[in-house]
Amino acid sequence: MAPQDMAAELASTCDASPSARRARVSDLAARMLSKTSKQSSDPAILLLADGTAFYGRSCGAAGTAVGEVCFNTSLEGYFEVVTDPSYAGQIVTMTYPQIGNYGIDLADTQTAPGMPGRRVGNVKPALRGLVVHDMCHVPSNWRSTMSLPEYLEERGVVAIEGIDTRALVRYLRDNGAQKGIVSTEVFDLAELAHMLDSAPDLVGTNLVQTVSCKEAYGYDASSLSQSRAFAAAAPANARKKVVVYDCGVKRGIIEGLARVGCELLVVPWDTPASEVLKHRPDGVFLSNGPGDPDAVEETYTQVQRLIGKVPIFGICLGHQMISLAAGATMEKLAYGHRGGNQPVMNLLTHRVEITAQNHGFGLVFPSLGELVPELSGGVSEHPCGSDGTPATGDLRFWIERGVAPVVSNERFGRIRLTHVNLNDGTAEGIQLLDAPAFSVQYHPEAAPGPTDAHYLFTAFMRLMDGDRDYLDIDIAKDRLAGWTFAEEPVA
Repeated sequence: MAPQDMAAELASTCDASPSARRARVSDLAARMLSKTSKQSSDPAILLLADGTAFYGRSCGAAGTAVGEVCFNTSLEGYFEVVTDPSYAGQIVTMTYPQIGNYGIDLADTQTAPGMPGRRVGNVKPALRGLVVHDMCHVPSNWRSTMSLPEYLEERGVVAIEGIDTRALVRYLRDNGAQKGIVSTEVFDLAELAHMLDSAPDLVGTNLVQTVSCKEAYGYDASSLSQSRAFAAAAPANARKKVVVYDCGVKRGIIEGLARVGCELLVVPWDTPASEVLKHRPDGVFLSNGPGDPDAVEETYTQVQRLIGKVPIFGICLGHQMISLAAGATMEKLAYGHRGGNQPVMNLLTHRVEITAQNHGFGLVFPSLGELVPELSGGVSEHPCGSDGTPATGDLRFWIERGVAPVVSNERFGRIRLTHVNLNDGTAEGIQLLDAPAFSVQYHPEAAPGPTDAHYLFTAFMRLMDGDRDYLDIDIAKDRLAGWTFAEEPVA
């Protein structure tokens, strides 16, 4: 086709109304796609709550899905993102331009096994939809058993490609995460807007109950997958019994706990504290999970009854559960932290950890209590933000002073801030000084992803052993523990 003819066809396509324009793939697009591995594809649309529309092509299951549109900045690990239960209720935009290039190995799923006998990977992902710039339909990887589009179609996940994800992400950064609807079957904007308005908001909705296990089940080293035996060292012998509150626990987390020597009993999200204590556990773990932490009252009220009676470790939503149990306030972040490259300062060791994160809510640290000056570098007032209130204060204030501040909490005594996000100065970890409990907002289990935070599983074991300095760990040394590497042959 001559350049002038191509331009004319594109112009005629753009002159059509949005609904008519995208109800079919243009002849030009069809001919171009036919020369690639994508072949032909159906049109798709993404509409945001404020009326902003993005048009593209279907690359997953046919249908319509509503959720909060967010973005993840990871360069790899798309399958781990797709299968992470914490993404329940969300439409995830991947910022990396090409997704799906190394295919799918079901052994990498992050959906926990649940009841015994459940086949690995045989579970529909919790996320509502997926948005990418370019979907690879022909992957290249020796471990791959199927393509990402095949997996999405098989599991009923609506996905759209051909989106200018750079523009979409910049828009979400400027305007905040918001509800959206993605469809391969409805293209009338008014109809889509009505469907979107009728859907519930993320704030105030308990999504944890949709991803938690229904009955308790056991998990230990014998349950570990053998697919990564070529890289993972043999797990430690089980010597601690740990009850795991399943609020949408990732498979990588329960594997991490099992590898350091924990025999696990995974229980539903609303299990009473009295039932947990009947098992006489050495520790309790509070898992990650989706949605608004304030809506998960049945969990954090049980945590309130457990603190001080048994060692506790929380990750992500688990961190928020400990904070809420202590009477803290949570805030909805503008667009959240989602990616495998978030820098976090450990205030105890003054080391920077490159972390994997996935959360849209965060702890307002000053809400835990007033500062204890003698334990906070002589500072008696929380730093304030631009509005003059401590609630908006930038916690990087403490990084500049090299201090891990301590507050006096009405319920549980002294609580120390241990980790701060270097990007925006939000709270990333706390430690209770008068009760055996600590938590982090980020994900030390991330796979694939950074291993800087691997030490936290070791710290939990040390806490259960009664070590008062359980967080005093050489991160650089510990982060490579549990992995094997090829050795050069002996001459």
